[in-house]
Amino acid sequence: MEKLGLSVDEVLHTTRAVRKRLDFDRPVERAVIDECLESAIQSPTGSNSQMWQWLVVTDEDKRAGLADLYRQGWEIYANMEGNAATAYQGDDTDRLAQQARVTTSAEYLAENFHRVPVMLIPCLPGRLEGLPTMATTSMLGSILPGAWSFMLAARERSLGTAWTTIHLMFEEQAAEILEIPYAEVTQCALITMGYSIGTDFKPAKRPPLETVVHRDTWGNR
Repeated sequence: MEKLGLSVDEVLHTTRAVRKRLDFDRPVERAVIDECLESAIQSPTGSNSQMWQWLVVTDEDKRAGLADLYRQGWEIYANMEGNAATAYQGDDTDRLAQQARVTTSAEYLAENFHRVPVMLIPCLPGRLEGLPTMATTSMLGSILPGAWSFMLAARERSLGTAWTTIHLMFEEQAAEILEIPYAEVTQCALITMGYSIGTDFKPAKRPPLETVVHRDTWGNR
């Protein structure tokens, strides 16, 4: 598989959530998916437990079943307080325009979810409900680095990804579709994946560091 040859900084700065620019009609080769997964399993895990599991979904019927759950969840999410359309409450016109683009993009993905060539479900053993904060964050810290490594590896291979969680509103039903033992395994996300239409992604507009970084104490910028 030919790679883009991006530097580490370029990959980190230009790996975007790709929704409208997914090529729904081009299949993704298993060998390419596995290359990205090889990067994922190099990630750190809590206590070096290496307990992540990854469910790759390419079967058309299973993708359609997950898409149906996602669309049901999207209808709920779209009317929730704090969704993409309402998350930003300021008056920065650029940020408002950005949020509008994100909302439109997310709607497009929801409408076309069944067409996504690959869906990846990162999983962890056990259930997170009721665990103390340290245990929860330790477990999530054992899956998030691997998932992000997968997405970075995909970017270098001309693939677009997006981290989604809306199907988790119906996690138990998704578990039935995928034959996951729900009581024993937690689904942590659903990463959509397909070849991107073009590879010219740019860094996103983000707030200045001084507005989000604290040094030594919370009140010290």
